[in-house]
Amino acid sequence: MTVTPARPAPIRARWWPWLAVGLLIVAPCRFARAESSVPALIKPLQLVGYPSRTAPPDFGGETLDARKISAADLRGKVILVNFWASWCLECRPEMLALERLHRELARQGLAIVGVNAREKTDTVRRYARESSLTFPLVLDPDGAITARYGVLGLPATFLVGRDGRAVAFAIGPREWGGAPARALVDALLAEAAPRPTAP
Repeated sequence: MTVTPARPAPIRARWWPWLAVGLLIVAPCRFARAESSVPALIKPLQLVGYPSRTAPPDFGGETLDARKISAADLRGKVILVNFWASWCLECRPEMLALERLHRELARQGLAIVGVNAREKTDTVRRYARESSLTFPLVLDPDGAITARYGVLGLPATFLVGRDGRAVAFAIGPREWGGAPARALVDALLAEAAPRPTAP
């Protein structure tokens, strides 16, 4: 079941911390212009879009296989960050759909990262094995990454473009295996990656 606070806050209160952080760090950043089709493509999935120059907060974490991973490491890719837990029933079909997207589109530049919210490593490892998950699963045992993104309910998903801009987010499950999701991901993958900066 989706986890919600005892007194549900308006949707704006659920995502304002992430947006606020983005607005604080956006000034020095330069973004490529988003493809005009992307705003229209987020509507069928009922995603909440961000202003075009919003930057997501970075995160650093360790995966199940003890690799370090961060959003900065994935710059130039389309990043889909999904917050989940093994006890979340609505997360289960999403994880399987995300695994299919990972297997189909990772080579084209899609980076799917599952951030596990406050569970033990053994629990996450067992779930990943039983579900045959191969995309990176980041451990967040103290909830630091979850809090940084302002997540109050699971599942929650955030999309980041190749240029590092925040594209949209979803609170609650979405049909990531459906045609609308594939159209959105394909449009983001079709955008030009930023040029590497000179050292």
